[in-house]
Amino acid sequence: MNHARGTRGARGAAPRHDDRRRSFPQVAPRSAPDGRFAATWWGNAWVAALEDTALDPARLARGKAYAGRGHVDAITVTPGRVVAYVHGSRPRPYRTEIRMRTLGDDGWERFLDEAAARPDHIAALLDKDVPHALEAVTGLLPAPGDLVPDCSCPDDGYPCKHAAALCYQAARLLDEDPFVLFLMRGRGEQELLAELTRRNAAQAAAETGAAAPPMPTVPARIALGAATGAGLPPLPPELPVPDRPGRPAVFPPDPDAPDPLALDLLATEAAARAHAFLATGHDPVAALTPWQDAVRLAAAHPGSGLTASSRALYRDLAYALDRTPTDLARAVAAWRQGGAAGLAVLEEPWDPPAGPFDRARPALLAADFPALRPWRNRLSGESLQLRLGRDGLWYGYESDAGREDWWPRGAPDPDPVGALTDLLGR
Repeated sequence: MNHARGTRGARGAAPRHDDRRRSFPQVAPRSAPDGRFAATWWGNAWVAALEDTALDPARLARGKAYAGRGHVDAITVTPGRVVAYVHGSRPRPYRTEIRMRTLGDDGWERFLDEAAARPDHIAALLDKDVPHALEAVTGLLPAPGDLVPDCSCPDDGYPCKHAAALCYQAARLLDEDPFVLFLMRGRGEQELLAELTRRNAAQAAAETGAAAPPMPTVPARIALGAATGAGLPPLPPELPVPDRPGRPAVFPPDPDAPDPLALDLLATEAAARAHAFLATGHDPVAALTPWQDAVRLAAAHPGSGLTASSRALYRDLAYALDRTPTDLARAVAAWRQGGAAGLAVLEEPWDPPAGPFDRARPALLAADFPALRPWRNRLSGESLQLRLGRDGLWYGYESDAGREDWWPRGAPDPDPVGALTDLLGR
């Protein structure tokens, strides 16, 4: 979680909004610890676009002072526009707005493709953080000249101090909730989450592979023929245990029916435990810690936190165990990668004995992979990492370059070359 933004409790009253219009009460001013007005990298990109466009540094300084003294009233954000009344030297406040271009359909496709490509990107957005990888989406972040100020005051500065004050306070809104930036560029939060949900479901369906072969059956005419003395054929062989539990049905909302999320969780839980009984003959839940069971439960839930109800599930499970939703999302990715063994690889570094770990680096170098730094059971590069599990499998991890923010990715492999090949998509 981005600690520079503080806790959610510091945000004040929740904004009143529909998906394409959000109105925020007067925002209390605050500077980042390093003296900058914004606290996040995307908030500072907004401030930089303002300051690089301004023709008069003195007006900027007065606008920052106005923002610091609370001269900006409630702010309304709609696609392409930020509007507020700003108090100046006269009794009546001035109507001030900032206009900008909205992002086109092609730009939003690139944004959604990038955001849905990795579970850590989705988790970051749900935690009100913007992955640096999304910085590459052209037109998402403001550039010099993107912000066009307008004010009812007589000052013809570009921008005037009232528009500058609004820009500085808008940066605070972006710090607290990056979906405000996305709304400025043309898409509402619920619209984006619905599209991410669709893409996530499509990706999950693709990962299930080809359809299973048809089940063996006994035709009804043969079964009914037993009444005439023809006898029954032998029973078909037992069905093989599937690789994974089946997905539950979709439960549409109905005011007269139970909560769809509760039904979904019950069906998913029943399918997972039934599958475990078929495959192993014992209950996999009995020996789990509360944290492991919370991770297992969240991992079994389709949707990965993308809907309002499943976001609430992640939040409630995480906070009940003194963790953050990001902690839970990362643990869910590890569980889906390798179950309890995958979660242990995420959370428990260990010192492997001489043998497979020592042979991994020469094998990777012989396969023309770049050298990786060893530490305990981990081999790390700039953005890719391999971890050796106690089960003898290699688990792939990925991070934005230089961030040391590792997320599980890919399937475990007994061969480090195979695991790294899977990460790189060779």
